[in-house]
Amino acid sequence: MTHSFGATSTTDEVLQGIDLAGKRVLVTGVSAGLGVETARSLAARGAQVVGAARDLSKAHIATEQVRSQAARGGSLELVQLDLASLESVRRCADGLLAARKPFDVIIANAGVMACPKSTTVDGFETQLGTNHLGHFVLVNRIASLLRRGSRLVNLSSAGHRYSDVDLDDPNFERSPYAEFVAYGRSKTANVLFAVEFDRRHKERGVRATAVHPGTIRTELGRHMGTGVLEKLIADINASQPKDAPPFSWKSIPQGAATSVWAACVADAAAVGGRYCEDCHVAEVASAPGLRSGVQPYALDPERAQALWKKSEEWVGERFDSI
Repeated sequence: MTHSFGATSTTDEVLQGIDLAGKRVLVTGVSAGLGVETARSLAARGAQVVGAARDLSKAHIATEQVRSQAARGGSLELVQLDLASLESVRRCADGLLAARKPFDVIIANAGVMACPKSTTVDGFETQLGTNHLGHFVLVNRIASLLRRGSRLVNLSSAGHRYSDVDLDDPNFERSPYAEFVAYGRSKTANVLFAVEFDRRHKERGVRATAVHPGTIRTELGRHMGTGVLEKLIADINASQPKDAPPFSWKSIPQGAATSVWAACVADAAAVGGRYCEDCHVAEVASAPGLRSGVQPYALDPERAQALWKKSEEWVGERFDSI
């Protein structure tokens, strides 16, 4: 039977009838929000979930429902990961490699949004360093653990429409810092990373995609005051076609639905190297504003290769295809 999913679909609806027993999934950011719901829905279908979080004490409390709802061999193991520290990222990767247990899915869910100007431990602008470079190093270091037929799902955002990546001034050293421009750069980087990872690994049966979860009330927006949120919603509504319905929040189960859809339900060839939203592959749409669709620059294969090369230079590591 063919199922049609959309903006209001939830994780449980998307995964109805799906048996994930024996599958192993890495989910980053399992201390709150989408990460917890993603882990819960997967473990409830029998998946062995490895949840990564910066604060393990917080994650242990937040994931109580993940453990209580795990079924058919489903489980949750927590590992420490601070994406804003490449030392922590490398230590986490080394631990996963030492365990020698392969993965069927990696969901790069963790991230920060619209924070004040700051830098990571390694001196990178916080949003680019956390959202992109931390995941770039982690995923590439453990890429050998991805089984044939496995998938990488990078959480991007409609926020990628705020800005393309800036390969010459990634840390705002020569341009004024703007919270949402920095966020946009990092979210575009998430898409471009998926595009190039997919190109490099699809011959061995590993595919990568990027997803927009929708707009959800989670800890991700903790740096935004009420006025900022109101302006964001007004901008979204203003950018929509006149006949489009007004903005509405998604619930957390609705927000995590596209992640698990792309990871476990969608045809791998259809989503590989693409950007998905509302449980479908998004159309390329170059119109300005925060409406649906993906900007062409986020799927540009040459831009993706250029970002990969720059990212290797920034982190001081080279990652060849396996």
